[in-house]
Amino acid sequence: MRIRRNPRAEREAAAVSGSPRARFDFGRRGSGGRLRRDPRQELATQSVRSGPRLRLDRSQRFLSGNPGANPVDRPEGPNRPEIVLVERPAFLVGVVPDAPGGRLSALDRQTIGAARLLAGRDGAVVVFAPPDCEPCGALGADRLLRLPECRAAHDPDAIVSAIHAAVQGLNPRHVLFPETVDGGDRARRLAVVSGESLFTDAELVSASSLLRAARGRRVEQRCAPARLITVAADAVAEYSGPPREAREIADGFPMANMPGDGGVITSQRIPADPATVPLGLADFVAAVGNGVTDLATFRRLAEALRATPGASRVMCDAGLMPRHSQVGASGTVLTATCYFALGISGAPQHLQGVAGCEHVVAVNTDLHAAMIERAGLAIVQDAQRVMPALLAALAQDNGGAA
Repeated sequence: MRIRRNPRAEREAAAVSGSPRARFDFGRRGSGGRLRRDPRQELATQSVRSGPRLRLDRSQRFLSGNPGANPVDRPEGPNRPEIVLVERPAFLVGVVPDAPGGRLSALDRQTIGAARLLAGRDGAVVVFAPPDCEPCGALGADRLLRLPECRAAHDPDAIVSAIHAAVQGLNPRHVLFPETVDGGDRARRLAVVSGESLFTDAELVSASSLLRAARGRRVEQRCAPARLITVAADAVAEYSGPPREAREIADGFPMANMPGDGGVITSQRIPADPATVPLGLADFVAAVGNGVTDLATFRRLAEALRATPGASRVMCDAGLMPRHSQVGASGTVLTATCYFALGISGAPQHLQGVAGCEHVVAVNTDLHAAMIERAGLAIVQDAQRVMPALLAALAQDNGGAA
């Protein structure tokens, strides 16, 4: 037999005296037994004290998914978040990034994010990185195994042999590669050497299934996560949680059992001439806009920076720059690592062309220009004065050479 409620008695018992308006204090639980929220306490908890304006951090609103749970006690001030430690992982998920020059690309970061999804709470992500790879704890890595340096930096057989030895030593549940020229080649070579199945171009990664498009993107193929996986570009978001340990593994595999170097004795990467590289393939682009009149200085600056020259549509329409150098939706859409914009205000079509650039540096006199807002580093100054200063700084770094 259920006890009947008396709403009037509950309200009288929860009434707060001494207030001109009727106020009630039901505690942390309401009349129905459900946990009650405290919006004022939540707002105070989410406040970020970093400036005169009110800023809220809603990324971690509550301690759990229950909306009635107590808010998270956030540390005051610019304290760094604690590092997540996984002492005894139930299993490992390996990642083999390309890391050209020791720097993780955007797809490498996305691949680590996909591995983080497969690892979940119980697993740990281990990155099989080259010797000069940058730290990757903030990207979601729990362990870091530095592969031995091969005699030839671009010997695929030797690199895959080292990866195969590491996989045999650590026995990860999954091994992920970025779907690139180097990453895809290594994944397919490892699949042949190890005899494992390979799932390529994964566009959706979860702990229960993988998904990719097939037959001209008319159908979707879904299956359980395979041992070897390649991740498509821009398919999985990067890891955005608190930093993780990225503890280095010193004895990941016995070096004595590793096969020797491959047949390549030496290798060297010869960079292409930036002046002749197409904009769509360029890694560093310096573009000029209507705010620059001294094009000779701009060309000397682009040559000194070893950047591929580009231009806005206004400059190309005026005949001051060639049409093939136009950047934007009506020109060339860039995938460069760095884009250096000089005197470009940032029309919507131009911003569409640089949306895929990882880093944007802008020089403009207008503080409120769209390109300044898009840039990760902005210089609010006349480009005519910035270019000679940059040339002088570059000449000083080169030992006074012009």
